[in-house]
Amino acid sequence: MRVIRSHPLVAFFVLAFVIAWALVPFGSFGAFGPLVAALVVVPISRGRAGLAELGRRMVRWRVRWYWWALALTLPLAVHGAAVVVTGPSAGVPFASASVGTVVALFLLRLVDPFDGPLGEEPGWRGVAVPGMAARLSPLAATSILAVVITVWHLPLAFLGEDDPWSAVAFIVVGTVGVTFWYSWLFAHTGGSVLLCLVAHSVEGALPNETLVYVGIWLVVAVVLVVIDRRWWVGATSPLLSAPI
Repeated sequence: MRVIRSHPLVAFFVLAFVIAWALVPFGSFGAFGPLVAALVVVPISRGRAGLAELGRRMVRWRVRWYWWALALTLPLAVHGAAVVVTGPSAGVPFASASVGTVVALFLLRLVDPFDGPLGEEPGWRGVAVPGMAARLSPLAATSILAVVITVWHLPLAFLGEDDPWSAVAFIVVGTVGVTFWYSWLFAHTGGSVLLCLVAHSVEGALPNETLVYVGIWLVVAVVLVVIDRRWWVGATSPLLSAPI
């Protein structure tokens, strides 16, 4: 308990890894690790006030309409661009999916704690980003977090994959790209985990397993850094709430 109170961010990362990776020997992966880690660390380190702040971030929906539009449409645009470049293929199973199928998957991912969006966003964005941005510039904090989340995902490359090293490349490139996108969206919506949850759910509702797809996300990350360079290199982010 004292260790968690003294080093809440480190405790969060350790728990997120331990919970997720503990299932790997059984052929599974605990995508809910960051969510559980957040729900353990936040009450111990910050009490009810910290838990209430995390809850507010998870339901923070009052943002300008264009942030909602961007959260919903940018993942679709990236997917569409990848399909245009590569064409429908085995790596793009939902390239011609019906609207109903996409909407159903989107809604399921919004509420399923065992899936990536709800299992990850309350932890990575709700706890890690504010905690790191309080001490580092957004660029430094996001760069470090991108490495952490990439390593956290790596066991997935060796769970039932025919070509694990291609899966590693996919995870590395894709995770870095979307981490910059989610950090930027989180900060510019006043610390809304909900908007990141929505964006993550849209992104996963149209899975695309091509390197072109994740490469486009990396391009998106570079564009965001270039067009908003002054914010990225600032001492700390004025757009984030106090860290949990």
